[in-house]
Amino acid sequence: MDRSFPYKTALAGLALALVPGTAFVPGTALAASEPAPASATLARTPLAQFQNALLPGSVADDRGIALGGVGSDLFHEKGAPRDEFWAITDRGPNGTVTVDGEDRVTFPVPSFDPTIVKLRVRKGELKVTRALPITNAQGRPVTGLPNVEGRESAPYGFDGRTRLAYNADGIDSEGLVRTKDGEFWVAEEYGPSLLHLDRRGRVVERYVPQGWAGRPGYPVKAVLPSILNKRTENRGFEGLTVSPDGKSLYVAVQSPLSNPDKGAYKKSRIARVFRFDLRKGRMAGEYAYRFEDVCSFDPSECGDQKEMKISALTALNDHELLVDERTDNVARLYRVDLRGATDLLGTRWDAAATAPSLEQSDSGLAPLPKTPAVDLGTVAGLPGKIEGVALADRRTLAVINDNDFGLGAFGPDGRLVDSGVPTRLTYLPLPR
Repeated sequence: MDRSFPYKTALAGLALALVPGTAFVPGTALAASEPAPASATLARTPLAQFQNALLPGSVADDRGIALGGVGSDLFHEKGAPRDEFWAITDRGPNGTVTVDGEDRVTFPVPSFDPTIVKLRVRKGELKVTRALPITNAQGRPVTGLPNVEGRESAPYGFDGRTRLAYNADGIDSEGLVRTKDGEFWVAEEYGPSLLHLDRRGRVVERYVPQGWAGRPGYPVKAVLPSILNKRTENRGFEGLTVSPDGKSLYVAVQSPLSNPDKGAYKKSRIARVFRFDLRKGRMAGEYAYRFEDVCSFDPSECGDQKEMKISALTALNDHELLVDERTDNVARLYRVDLRGATDLLGTRWDAAATAPSLEQSDSGLAPLPKTPAVDLGTVAGLPGKIEGVALADRRTLAVINDNDFGLGAFGPDGRLVDSGVPTRLTYLPLPR
C-alpha cells in the first residue's frame, strides 16, 4: 500500500492570538478575512473492506461503519517529510445503550483490531499508505475487547442485548510513538499499560501495574506503580510521547485516579504524568498535572470537573512537553516544564493508604508549571475531540481528531446512521 505523493502547503495568514506567557481569551477566533489553516480529510472507507484486506475474513459485518478513530494519536518521525505521520486507532467502534435500566457498553464490530497506520497528506486528502494490525506473538489480532471481568464493564453487541466474551489480549489503544529502531510503543487504557511492539505490530511485551490480574497470550511485566490500579474505567493512559534523545517515554493518565474512590476522581483537578526509562524498562519519574477549573475553561460543563481530560503529549525538547487539555467542547495546548515539578515516584503519593490522597490534596508539592500555548477553539473549521498532536517541523504543529468512527444511531436494519464527522488533520504554527 506504500505510495509517494508530492505535497506543498502554505500557512500564510493563520493568526493564533496566544504566545507563551499570555492568558487565553475565551471566544477569540480567526477573522473572517483570514484563510483557514491547511488541512486534509480521510476519505470514507468501509471498515470491513479496510480490515479484511489486512486480516482476511476477520470482519463479517461492519454494520455500515467506516474506518475512523484514526486520530487517537499522531506521531511524526524526526527527519521524515512534514506530510508523513504515524497514527493509531482506538479500541474500535463502541458506545453505550440502556437496556432494562442498565447502561451497557457496546461493540458493534467486536472483531475490530486496533491498527497503526501511516498517513500522507496530499492535496487536501489524508491517505493511508501503510497499515499494521496489532497482533499477539502468534500473529492473532488482539482486538479492542476488555481484559478483566469485574475491572472493565462487560462488552455487548451493538444493541446491548448480546453479551460478548472478554479478551485477555485486548487493548484500548490511545497513544503511539515509533522509536529510532522502527519499533512502536503504545499507551492504552485498560491496564493502564504500555505495549512494546515490533516493526510488524506484534506485541513484544506489555508493561502493566503491579497486581494487575490480566493473563494475555504475550509476555507481561508487572513493573508499573500499583497506584495505577486506581485508574478510573475508560480513563487510563492517553497521551504518549518520546524524548528527543530517544531514551524516555512520557505518558499521561487521562483523568484523576479514583483514589481512594470515584468521588475523588469526580472532584479532583490532579492527573499524573510519568516518565518511563526505555533502557531499564521501568518508570523513572512521576509528576502532578493540575487541570484548569472546568467553569472557567468550559462554562458549558461548569460543575462537572471530571469532564477535564489530557488527550495528547508532545515533547518539545529535553525538559518541556506540550499537553492537550480538553473537554468535549474546548481544547487548549499548554507547555509544561519538567524541571519545575516535584518528582512523586516512590513517595507516599504512590501509596493507596495515603490520606488524603494526591487526588484529594496536593499540598506540599509543585505540579508541572503550565504556560498557555495554543487555544484550539480559535482555529476556524477545526473538528472537536483533538486527540493527536505532533510537531511536523520545528515551527509547525499537526493536530488530528478522533471522529469515533462516525458513530451515531443505528437504524431498524442494524446499519449505522453515520454522524458525518470526518477524520481531519490540520496544520498550525507553533507560537514562539
